[in-house]
Amino acid sequence: MEAHSRTAEFAEPFHRFGEWMERAMAAGVAEPTAMALATADAEGRPSVRMVLLKGFDERGFTFYTNLESRKARELMANPHAALCLFWQPLELQVRIEGPVRPVSDAEADEYYASRARGSRIGAWASRQSQPLASYDELMARVQDYEARFTGDDIPRPPHWSGFRLDPLRVEFWQGRPSRLHERERFDRDAEDAGRWVVQKLYP
Repeated sequence: MEAHSRTAEFAEPFHRFGEWMERAMAAGVAEPTAMALATADAEGRPSVRMVLLKGFDERGFTFYTNLESRKARELMANPHAALCLFWQPLELQVRIEGPVRPVSDAEADEYYASRARGSRIGAWASRQSQPLASYDELMARVQDYEARFTGDDIPRPPHWSGFRLDPLRVEFWQGRPSRLHERERFDRDAEDAGRWVVQKLYP
């Protein structure tokens, strides 16, 4: 059974994460890049929502959002977060924790330009997380920006960008029979940021 196949050993978490993402995509998992993003405000009160992973490498895991949204405001007040990806058909889960930093303007521009036109218009039209009188109001704003940007050259809004989570801890979970699940945690070495300490955990 695919969910119970073993994964090769790795000295760092990024290659294993890439292998698992490829497995999820190959298996046809719906929205394989969907992940829960947990943040907390300046008082430590948590909130969580689903976002889409838009890139990862040794620098971290990247996602994009309206900078006026609740998640962005919380990340700017308390720049630490946790991510969780769960590919249920494969019984695979990854948990990621670490500090969060804004991406560069160049990175945000490049990703924004790759989005579908409707999504770029939506980034201008949406006052994310602000009160909305009716859906008609949102559609009217969309029409206004459609008229403003008649061509395909739609600049990135100043209130829209991305964040990158630089992982300090990554845990891989594989479902096993009788709930004897397999867990392995990677912790970044406090004295050598390029080294990871790997530890198996009881389920």
